[in-house]
Amino acid sequence: MGEKERKIITIEPVTRLEGEAKINIILDEEGNVKDAYFQVMDYRAFEVLSVGRQAEEMPRIANRICGVCSWAHHMAAVKALDQLFGRDPPPTAKKLRELSYCAHTIHSHIIHFFLFASPDLFLSPDAEPSVRNFIGLLQRHPELTKRALKWHTESERVQEIIGGKAVHPPFAIPGGVSKPLTEEERVKVIEKAKGLLDFSLDSLSFFKKNIIENEKYRDLFFGDLYRLETYYMGLVDPNNQINFYDGKIRVIDPEGHETFKFDCSDYLDYIAERVEPWTYTKFPYLKKIGWKGLVDGKGSGVYRVNSLPRLNVSKGMPTPKAQEAYEDFMDTLGRPAHATLAFHWARLIEMIYCSERMLELLEDPEITSKDVMNYTGDYKGEGMGVVEAPRGTLIHHYEADENGIITNSNLIVPTTMNNAAICMEIRNSARKLIRGGNVPEGVLNRVEMAFRAYDPCLSCSTHALPGEMPLEVVIMSEDGRVLRRLRRG
Repeated sequence: MGEKERKIITIEPVTRLEGEAKINIILDEEGNVKDAYFQVMDYRAFEVLSVGRQAEEMPRIANRICGVCSWAHHMAAVKALDQLFGRDPPPTAKKLRELSYCAHTIHSHIIHFFLFASPDLFLSPDAEPSVRNFIGLLQRHPELTKRALKWHTESERVQEIIGGKAVHPPFAIPGGVSKPLTEEERVKVIEKAKGLLDFSLDSLSFFKKNIIENEKYRDLFFGDLYRLETYYMGLVDPNNQINFYDGKIRVIDPEGHETFKFDCSDYLDYIAERVEPWTYTKFPYLKKIGWKGLVDGKGSGVYRVNSLPRLNVSKGMPTPKAQEAYEDFMDTLGRPAHATLAFHWARLIEMIYCSERMLELLEDPEITSKDVMNYTGDYKGEGMGVVEAPRGTLIHHYEADENGIITNSNLIVPTTMNNAAICMEIRNSARKLIRGGNVPEGVLNRVEMAFRAYDPCLSCSTHALPGEMPLEVVIMSEDGRVLRRLRRG
């Protein structure tokens, strides 16, 4: 390199992720990392597209934001519409919503853990790309992988039985749900929930034996390569325990102390969003702490959501087998846990919880009641709804005129909430992995692992249609000339 020459490394395409983005890693004169940027290129502006629509259509429209996250947007939207129309759903409707949503969470976690994350864990971060994928996983661990495919399908089938469709559901409507659960359907879902619980327990055991107890992964998993000390956010029930469908939003600081706890209707008092010119994804932060830039620590308003943060903000799990797994998790990693790759471990614990919670709901005598809809209420004209999407806290906020036409819409989605943390993870891992301009393919994959742990959905974060996500490393001179491009594929 020349005296003042620097490089920009770009990775393309990124693997085991959806959306459009790229990472620019800027090297200094010695070939070490000066900075790094995670640039999201998708843009669709869903909030603007919502304006002018009939409010009651939003649960059916919002679930088109993403094919993977359709149930999450469906539930957050309908909860906002319950409030907007002033209709409190009957108890059975709420239980059916939660039941179907537990199945959705398991369905999503299986996709991410086995299709996206496991090739790095159960194979090797440094394996050849032609091997480091789901097909390679199927060849190395055929029994577990085939079971993952089976129970992914079964969890999808549960959503279809309860909601009528597995993807883009028409199930939840303002004031309730579109259909009750029959006794015959209840019996079918019970059997599937039992199978999902067994599979979730076995998956956790396999993970612990092959990863947590494997010395080869100790530095990768427990070291400082993938670690941030941030605030954490998630939904909790009245006992400060995890709940995906309803509750208050709880925030703890990096030391584990409760900092805020608020209703979704007050979210604007606590969450602000920052815009940067180099990405279409915003940067939410804790308004009362303030934006200090892309830094972690107690003085920074950056917070994280998703599986690890949910366990961190929860004082235990409401079901017995999940509680046992939770205690082991916290005893191993500490409270709160800051290891980013622990997101993967936490997802398996959540699969256990959701399976147990499904069985609890299915044994509730009210679950097959025909009272599933409330058509009366005082029209409010504004509503806010929150759920825990598999990827973290999801907020929908709608305002409508006297005719029920949407006049304003705001969505804050999990990947957006994690955007600052993802950018920091990429920068920090790149700085530790890249030295003297040496960038082998395995290093690029380890940089990808930094954001893959978050299971980011860029379609949701920018409200865009899913598609390819090109991720390339571009090397440029200081005057902007492109010197070299590094692409995968």
